Amino acid sequence: MTAIPINGNAIAGRIRARVAREVALLKRQRDITPGLAVVLVGDDPASSVYVRTKARHAQAVGFTSQQFLLPVHVAETELLTLIQALNIDDSVDGILVQLPLPSHIDRWRVLEAIDPSKDVDGFHPYNAGRLAAGRPALVPCTPLGVLHLIKTVVSDLNGLDVVVIGRSNIVGKPLAVLLGDAGCTVTGAQLQTRNLPDLCRQSDIVVSAAGSAGLVRGDWLKPGAIVIDVGINRAIDSTGAPKLVGDVAFTEATKRAGYITPVPGGVGPMTVAYLLANTVSAAVSRRGFQLSLDHEHDQVRSSCRRWQDCAADLQATT
Repeated sequence: MTAIPINGNAIAGRIRARVAREVALLKRQRDITPGLAVVLVGDDPASSVYVRTKARHAQAVGFTSQQFLLPVHVAETELLTLIQALNIDDSVDGILVQLPLPSHIDRWRVLEAIDPSKDVDGFHPYNAGRLAAGRPALVPCTPLGVLHLIKTVVSDLNGLDVVVIGRSNIVGKPLAVLLGDAGCTVTGAQLQTRNLPDLCRQSDIVVSAAGSAGLVRGDWLKPGAIVIDVGINRAIDSTGAPKLVGDVAFTEATKRAGYITPVPGGVGPMTVAYLLANTVSAAVSRRGFQLSLDHEHDQVRSSCRRWQDCAADLQATT
């Protein structure tokens, strides 16, 4: 058996194209241009790359894109003042504060300061609580992207066994909720979980977001399993050059899995694509209206809709 790669780049590209059509429609029918503000504190190289990537894609789909680059020693009060200004700026529909933040800044105080209706990362406790309670919410982008990738290869998730390795508020916890809502039987695991290989062998879908290079071995997998690798780890190749690797031992896994995401080119592009989709949703829902797409009898996504509703809108892109 040789696993079929799930091409996150291609799927994300189709989502971005759909978002661009929605943005054009917003401009034409409502004279509204969605605005995304990205805040970066410090000059961490990886974070800087992420911010530039997000800004580039935001501009490509027609957003108004603003970047705020603050020095690493900026006072927390100054950062909070900036967020408050963005909260009341009606031209800004989405606010993203790039993580991680320097140790002298309280991450939760910053995330909680963002207007929940502009929280396109889905990290505000208001949105997290509503998601957990089964209420409409802005949902974190990476879990949305993971679920979309899974749905491209299996349409009915009811009754499937899933193990999610990693319990972060950014990926593991919200993804477990989304998969459970979709009908899966979900086991949450972590690096310290006993019998982790056996849990994986019993699972139809394995998602690893533990941040541990090569954690999931090929012989951990049920033959034909769907494997989603969220991990992004820096390593050195045989020539001494730096490279990115996932949590899954990719070569081993391809010999047993049915479908697998590569790193890079799997989950990462989907995260950015859903950031854009969330921003359009926020732009629409903040203004309290829906927008019909030309000749499609469809509506621009609202942030008041769960993933299952968003998936129906995006089905044509997969």
